[in-house]
Amino acid sequence: MKDGFRTRMSLLHTWAGLILSGLLFAIFWTGTLSVFDKEIDRWMMPHTRIHMDTARPLSVDREIIPLLAERAEGAKAWTIVLPAERRPFLTLAYDSAKSHIAQRNSFHPITLEPLPAPNTRGASNFIYPFHHNLTLRQNNIGALLVGIASMGMLCLLISGIVIHRRIFADFFTLRLLRGFGRANLDIHNLTGVVLLPFTIVITLSGLMIAHLIYFPKAPDAVFAQLNPPSVTQERPKSKVREASRKREQDVSSENEDEITDAREGSRNSPARSRFIAESQGRVRPQAIGQPANVAAIDPMIAATESELGQGAVYMIRVSNPGDAGGVVALRLNGDNSVSQNIDNRRFSTATGEELAHFNSSSTTNVFNFIAGMHYIKFKHWPLRWLYFIAGLGACALIATGLLHWTQARNQKQGSTGFNVSFMNAHNIAAITGIISATGAFLVVNRLLNNREQFAGISSRDLEVYAFFGVWLACLLHALIRVFLNKQHGYRKAWAEQCRAIALIAIAAVGLNWITTGDHLLKTLFTHTYWPVATLDLVLVTSAVMAIYAARKLSVIRES
Repeated sequence: MKDGFRTRMSLLHTWAGLILSGLLFAIFWTGTLSVFDKEIDRWMMPHTRIHMDTARPLSVDREIIPLLAERAEGAKAWTIVLPAERRPFLTLAYDSAKSHIAQRNSFHPITLEPLPAPNTRGASNFIYPFHHNLTLRQNNIGALLVGIASMGMLCLLISGIVIHRRIFADFFTLRLLRGFGRANLDIHNLTGVVLLPFTIVITLSGLMIAHLIYFPKAPDAVFAQLNPPSVTQERPKSKVREASRKREQDVSSENEDEITDAREGSRNSPARSRFIAESQGRVRPQAIGQPANVAAIDPMIAATESELGQGAVYMIRVSNPGDAGGVVALRLNGDNSVSQNIDNRRFSTATGEELAHFNSSSTTNVFNFIAGMHYIKFKHWPLRWLYFIAGLGACALIATGLLHWTQARNQKQGSTGFNVSFMNAHNIAAITGIISATGAFLVVNRLLNNREQFAGISSRDLEVYAFFGVWLACLLHALIRVFLNKQHGYRKAWAEQCRAIALIAIAAVGLNWITTGDHLLKTLFTHTYWPVATLDLVLVTSAVMAIYAARKLSVIRES
């Protein structure tokens, strides 16, 4: 019975790995890069490479409200995101009388001069969304695929524990000099054991924070009975689709939990809005139709920060400015805690009187801690780097698992069936392909250099086309190499794509220097700017490793 169970787990491990590992590698790769998405943004948006050392606290009343008065006449809501270390500029978002889709402007944190529009999605609006929805937003198809892959990852981890008899011995075993096959399997076993807590926690937390996607009717089931049927009825799907379409066209979209729409809850059913209000403290105040001036906001911030500490407020939302029923909501940052901070303070826009505190319940705080472990918004650089290294280790775990299956069959003379050849090509495209595509994304960004469009196509789209185009080209190259020479073509494909990675990485570093003047000597020593310097160093390191891998692959001996 025991052998039978282990055999079944081995089959599950093999087939789940073969079917899902390519998708899992893409998810973990983009998730790993998302640990430093804001820093990659600084590299891709040179006009935002701002040193915060000399920045001063801004007065909302004297300096920011006048900027809004010029631009946001008739707006139903204002959003103010204050400058911070990882986002070193002031952001203002607002709707208009004609459109409920937020417009967004960025300003220098010292001079308050408008910054150029970012004609790029950057990492925050492409790599990060790709991690959780594969950029397939229609009907949440991408998010559902990520959920399926995450469930598969949990199955792989549990079945891997079952089938490895020597799990503790593997912890101390790493034979890198015993040939490719032995070294590859040892790396797979070692990363699987060492990173087991990380991979389980990061995968399970990713599933948990997306619960409303997988169970969209859950809030309605709980709250619908508390409202008349006519009230709990959802908005027409056509209107939801139109709102979603318009939001995708908005060039200033932000991460899901930040600037999503100038008006809170605009696409939610009443039941879900109530759930969000009770669990997250996000409500949508209604205007009462009585004109009123906006009270001073600086005292509201001062009162909040006197209680919670200097710099506790990072975002101000003003709902219905100019209306006596308007509300100022101060959102608190979570830089000093793993737990995601969703507490807020609310004041009357007309009188400045404090209306309410929202403090998360114990149940919500558990969820916030789980979400915080996944989103990694806290400002703790050593821990952030540990996440990054662990993410790369998880990528190595997935890649070595794929290579173990094909390597065992490539060893056998004549074992060149379609399934083995296909998996060889799949592995190359899934691993080196997406790495090359990421490098191409950066290269095209620097070639376009914040140009609005090229050949009639927006730069934002061209970068994405380059990413998927290079990825597809890597797949076609692998298929051609493997199927033209089923015995050894896969080795040539691996080596050639490793050289391509090195070339693309060096090109990205060089183009950054040419287009901005920010070479490594400058960003490391004379005008130190770590976000740009670190990405350049990572690219150079990647190029060296890729060249080394290409050389080894050219003389590799299977064992």
